[in-house]
Amino acid sequence: MSKVPYEEALGDRDPAKVIAKTPRKLMRLLDDLDDEQIEEHPGPGKWNLREIVCHMADCEIAWAWRLRYAYGEKNPVMQPFDQDSWAKSYKSYSLAEALGCFKALRVFNIAFIDGLKDADIKKVITHPERGEESLWTIVRIMAGHDLHHLALLDKRTYWDEKGKSTKGKK
Repeated sequence: MSKVPYEEALGDRDPAKVIAKTPRKLMRLLDDLDDEQIEEHPGPGKWNLREIVCHMADCEIAWAWRLRYAYGEKNPVMQPFDQDSWAKSYKSYSLAEALGCFKALRVFNIAFIDGLKDADIKKVITHPERGEESLWTIVRIMAGHDLHHLALLDKRTYWDEKGKSTKGKK
């Protein structure tokens, strides 16, 4: 098993292409859902669809900082965050606000990533638990994280326990 989070979800896919496609896929998964479907919690302690999108927006904020920190600083050390602690504020955000944040930052991050040179993607940042990683590892984690959450959203928005489509149904 890889020590890099979400490596298995990404596999051999191009992370730059994955992250570029995520906003469209996310919109398609959420299209035609009503408020009840968006706010439904699948179980105790599990995030609803809006909260998952809030988490993706939070992560996009973190990716933006981490990418630029790895790019511009000497000997950077990544700061982990507690997603559950950050999630305490999710009740304050609408789905539209979370999507707006995610999509705007994703465009900005893609432009940043597209402008990187070969030497830039090899820059090293130290993760306190995983050790040294390249800037490109951050991009790979972003893409794998996207795929992980898109799969969760797909499972929760499209299929019931018998494998029947539930898209747009209550």
